[in-house]
Amino acid sequence: MRTLSTPSPALICPPNLPGFQNGRGSSTSSSSVTGETVAMVHSPPPTRLTHPLIRLASRPPKEQASIERLPDHAMVQIFSFLPTNQLCRCARVCRRWYNLAWDPRLWRTIRLTGETVNVDRALKVLTRRLCQDTPNVCLMLETVSVSGCRRLTDRGLYTIAQRCPELRRLEVSGCYNISNEAVFDVVSLCPNLEHLDVSGCSKVTCISLTREASIKLSPLHGKQISIRYLDMTDCFVLEDEGLHTIAAHCTQLTHLYLRRCVRLTDEGLRYLMIYCTSIKELSVSDCRFVSDFGLREIAKLESRLRYLSIAHCGRVTDVGIRYVAKYCGKLRYLNARGCEGITDHGVEYLAKNCAKLKSLDIGKCPLVSDTGLECLALNCFNLKRLSLKSCESITGQGLQIVAANCFDLQMLNVQDCEVSVEALRFVKRHCKRCVIEHTNPAFF
Repeated sequence: MRTLSTPSPALICPPNLPGFQNGRGSSTSSSSVTGETVAMVHSPPPTRLTHPLIRLASRPPKEQASIERLPDHAMVQIFSFLPTNQLCRCARVCRRWYNLAWDPRLWRTIRLTGETVNVDRALKVLTRRLCQDTPNVCLMLETVSVSGCRRLTDRGLYTIAQRCPELRRLEVSGCYNISNEAVFDVVSLCPNLEHLDVSGCSKVTCISLTREASIKLSPLHGKQISIRYLDMTDCFVLEDEGLHTIAAHCTQLTHLYLRRCVRLTDEGLRYLMIYCTSIKELSVSDCRFVSDFGLREIAKLESRLRYLSIAHCGRVTDVGIRYVAKYCGKLRYLNARGCEGITDHGVEYLAKNCAKLKSLDIGKCPLVSDTGLECLALNCFNLKRLSLKSCESITGQGLQIVAANCFDLQMLNVQDCEVSVEALRFVKRHCKRCVIEHTNPAFF
């Protein structure tokens, strides 16, 4: 007779932790525990055993627990708020909870955390249990999040690729052991994948439908990767050739984050704009080789671009800002912190052409003064967030002009700026909901 089994909470939390006695106690993070966490498999809770020759002492009937009175649909709704490890614990309480905890509707997402978790084995055990009703595939599973699980390897991603054809979201940030081969397996076998976060995966240098990372041409047979959201922050080895390959295979990208991909240059952005013309959000922060020529390429996105981060791109000047402002009139967010080549002229051109700007960070731009702030205040009335941290030329007069025109301001950062207490009080008086970050001890 076949017996179903359920993975133990030890997938996530070692059984020898304090507070994890007899299946009870509060949840404890496994990241604070040394040693190995392994996956275990347990049978479903047994029903009450009796023997015909053994008479049980009669006991007064106990009142049924209040939670047991809830109907199944209510219990499933409650279980839907539990993380993966707690759901495994609930499956071991009793047979009813076992059946409810493995309701397919509860397993659209698997979320594991902790540096000591044996993620490869955990994914293997969980997906095998979810495949019992539909052999070899988990048709309901759409999201897998194992960010920060440093023990994840290519073997774990291969398990996901083989058993989760309906996967739409994969988060493996900080899992530095995975390689291009594992990513290839996922994007090849999961055609519906739309969200991929490989930030901090330093070995990932390419995402394509071909194993040869050097192939830059369009995919064979016209096949495309359906990814729309891609985060490759801190993928330090990514170069222009790899970005060319990514762009050729992921033409549907709308959100792309390349923070601290320090080897990228303007040439990589040129490749990107050839294939990915639907990008709405783009970050190339700390890409020190990106210059005004790169911003000229980015400006080709025109009105589709809503979010742009070029923080600490030291080669960007007013010229690049003019390109973006002229063609990207619907820009809502711009982070240009640390771009020391930006002056009042760049801010003025930006304000006059991007009137719907809501968030602007021009901190550590020493050439921006009250003149630029005045033009910004008289054109961008919808401004909600403004960061002027370490802007040496800013004074209280500029802040007062901003406060008198931008009533919806919600956040203002003037740390390390020479502004008076009177100016800060003026801002607080006119912008009631504004949170002011400052370094003036006299203002409270």
